[in-house]
This record gives sequence, C-alpha cells and structure tokens, in this order.
Amino acid sequence: MVRHTFLAAEAVADLPPVLVIAPGETGVPDLIGEAADYVVQAEPMGTGHAAQQAASLLRGKADQVLVTYADMPLLRMETIARMAEHQRETGAAIVMLTVTGEPDSTFGRVVRDDNSRVTEIVEVAEARRRPDSEQLLAIPELNAGVYCFDGPWLWDNIQDLPLRQARRGQEYYLTDMVGLAVAQGYLVEAIALDDPEEGLGAGTRAEMVAVEQVFRRRTARHWLAHGVTLIDPSSTYLDMDVVVGQDTVIWPNTYLQGQTVIGEDCVIGPLAIVRDAVIGRGCRVEQAVVEGVTLPDETTIPPFSHLTPADNGSD
Repeated sequence: MVRHTFLAAEAVADLPPVLVIAPGETGVPDLIGEAADYVVQAEPMGTGHAAQQAASLLRGKADQVLVTYADMPLLRMETIARMAEHQRETGAAIVMLTVTGEPDSTFGRVVRDDNSRVTEIVEVAEARRRPDSEQLLAIPELNAGVYCFDGPWLWDNIQDLPLRQARRGQEYYLTDMVGLAVAQGYLVEAIALDDPEEGLGAGTRAEMVAVEQVFRRRTARHWLAHGVTLIDPSSTYLDMDVVVGQDTVIWPNTYLQGQTVIGEDCVIGPLAIVRDAVIGRGCRVEQAVVEGVTLPDETTIPPFSHLTPADNGSD
C-alpha cells in the first residue's frame, strides 16, 4: 500500500519524498530504502503535526509541497501532476482534491461561499456540533485529504495551526490550513477527482478489499488494451508486477502472482496458479501450479501438475 503511494509521488517529485513514520517503525524504511527521506512523529498528534515534522527537510528547498496519506494507494501520478500544475498556474496557497460523496460519509465537508470560493473544511465531528449541522453534513463535496501547498507559505504558517480536542487527545488538523489561508486573503482551489476511486482509502480490511478490486480492474483494462485476452476479468487475478505477452489467452480462475512473466501466444488456465515464474512463448498451463521456474518456449504443463524448483518436475 505504501509502495504504491510512494511510487506515484516519486514519479513527479524533484526531491526524494519524505515519509512520516512512528517511533521504532522499521517496515516502511525496509520496504522503500534510501529512495525516501524519513522523519519520526514522536506523538500521534494529528495530520497537521505530522506535516510539521517534514519542515526541517523541506523548508527552503521546494516551491511546492504535496501532502497525502499513505493509505491512498489508488492515487495516480497524473493526478498529482495536475494538482502541481494548477497550483503553479493560479498561485494558490493550497490546491486540494475533492470527491463527491453521500451524507453518511466520514470525509470532511468542503464549505464554499456565495461566490463558490472554498472557505473551510469542516470535519464530521465538528459539523455535528454546529447549529447548522444538517446543512453541513448534506454538502456533497468532500475533502479527499490530498493537498498541494505553496511551499514557502506552508512552512511560514503551519506552526500557527490551532490545537484541537480529538477523540485520542489533542491534535493539529492539516485541514485548518485552509482557514488560515482564507483569513490571510490567499486563494484556495479545489480540484474534483476525475476518477472518484482514486480517493478510496485502505484504513480497514473492508476498505482494503474495495481498493484491491479497483487494482484488479485497472490491471485487467491495461492488459486488455495491450493485446491480452481475459476470458472473464472478474475471475482472473493478476498482480501489479506481472507482465503478459501479446495474444496470450488467460482463462477464468487463474492467478498470476509476484514477479511472473508470461510470453506471447500462451494459454494460461483455467484453474492455474503461476507464481514468480517465467513462462516462454507459446506455452500452455492448464489446471496446474507453476512457481519459481522458467519454462522454455512451446512447453505444455499437464493438468494437475505442481512444478517447483525443488523437484524440477510435476507432482
């Protein structure tokens, strides 16, 4: 999940992305390595506090600063680039992403004035405490939680965030930067996501299922557009790193996993699992498991085989 978000940011950044991690966190640095810079948020005091930690690495080094959550793996580099271009063109203090949602959404509401200018973001908990809560919660424009800031303005003002009472104690909300910018007379711009699925987060296991389904649809569309036949995309599972050759046919209930490479003119499935394997051109793998091996061109694996490096043959 973090890797997808990181790669999207890295593709458009001039500097190594900065990842804000918890004390003692080793999994993320082990995954990303030296491609990123890291800062530690000693206490979980909110999104604004997390962003403050990056000031020592980025102040004075970047004209623009993009801030996003690590649990939004569907965010595309094209969307990030569009935000950055819009901020350059308008000179806005903040460009934020929004998405249309339902009244029961937990996302913050984007409030606009009579001239349709963004004035504030109201979190759901705060909206429920306000006298106009019904009107606020009915706002369909929701904050997706991704921002492109004017860099100098961000670092000059982020220390002025108010400390708010939250469920887990006191926190600094990054959303309050919108109110600071508006109070100073700066422009705040909102861009609606072309694809609302980019705004999906993966904070729970149920949300991770929804995100995984989107990745599967994206992967299927990609290979269909590149000359691969998927008999039933909804029952075919291709990992993001899998490579498939043109004119290959993939039948239902097939799983292509890990660093698998499939050659051209192959027939894979039905009921096949190919994991971390290289399949040559013109091969046929039906009702079989192939993992960690390389198959020469024109190889046919008999049904009910299990081919691994250990046995160099079928079970």
